[in-house]
Amino acid sequence: MNDNLYVAIMAGGVGSRFWPASRETCPKQFHDITNTGESLLVTTYKRFLKIIPPERIFVVTHEMYKDLVREHLAEIPFDNIVCEPSRNNTAPSVAYISFKIKKRDENAVVLVAPSDHLIEKNDLFLSKILEGYAFCNNNDALLTLGIEPTRPDTGYGYIHFEKTDTSDIKKVKNFREKPDYDTAVYFYSSGQYVWNAGIFLWSVKSICNAFEKYQPKMFELFNDNIKSLNTAAEEDFIKKWYPMTENISIDYAILEKADNVYTMPVDIGWSDLGTWKSVHEIQPKDSQDNVTQGNITLIGVKSSLIRSSTMNKKIVVSGLENFMIVDTPDALLIYPMDKEQEVKNITQQLKADGKTHYL
Repeated sequence: MNDNLYVAIMAGGVGSRFWPASRETCPKQFHDITNTGESLLVTTYKRFLKIIPPERIFVVTHEMYKDLVREHLAEIPFDNIVCEPSRNNTAPSVAYISFKIKKRDENAVVLVAPSDHLIEKNDLFLSKILEGYAFCNNNDALLTLGIEPTRPDTGYGYIHFEKTDTSDIKKVKNFREKPDYDTAVYFYSSGQYVWNAGIFLWSVKSICNAFEKYQPKMFELFNDNIKSLNTAAEEDFIKKWYPMTENISIDYAILEKADNVYTMPVDIGWSDLGTWKSVHEIQPKDSQDNVTQGNITLIGVKSSLIRSSTMNKKIVVSGLENFMIVDTPDALLIYPMDKEQEVKNITQQLKADGKTHYL
């Protein structure tokens, strides 16, 4: 039985690399990025409904997206939409939801998962989650799912695990930042590294103890005010104190310091869908390696992604190779595919130029 398993879906990001489709008012997780007919958030939510009921699924998001979450997930309990008044990275988010769930169930095991990733092997993924749940339910462990790399990749962080550990769940030696290409080749060929997918499992006891040890100020804030959580006083407490928490990721705050971190290497057909190029990689393509969505005609176009937000506009493209074109009612992106990481810089430039209505 998994009656003490909970899920926290992290849905507060902006998705700036998916501009111009992803905007601050309606970011990536609320869009049908993969052309399935539903948003990434809905797909993620439905995935977890196969193993737990809506009452034990929480969505952690920015307060400006509360109504959007309700619109996309009408059946989720209202109190399970956990709203942050500020973006202070993932450590405060994890602390907040961990103490909130602990107040409800001191024996809870929590899965923390992004709202906007692609997982193609859903049944395998869920079976691995239940395997990890059993491990965390019986051990003082902080578990991260590690994606078995399919290629040397400089776009992901890596997790280094003990080579001599022959079990499915392995002790982590250290975390490594996004490497240069030669280092990525070594990581890939060694068989001792997996990609860090940002998917975590732990008991509330283990994660709260880790905060007490490695982030005592953050622990003290939530622990001293745990009585206000899940009550009418929670909103005032969070609005006043949450913006004062340190802006730090859960990786830096806890995982890179703790000595009880484990990883479970998996092959679940995963993509973080981090850029438009990643969408091109996973979508069905025509004979010229193109991905299209909308009323599109291509002439001599190769290895490109062309996407329109409406069928009412005819788009004709000729002579391009390895480009991404994303058309929205008020903005058009035409950019080389191999410079997909630069799209985030466009949003920063628009902000600097005072063009915030395009963000």
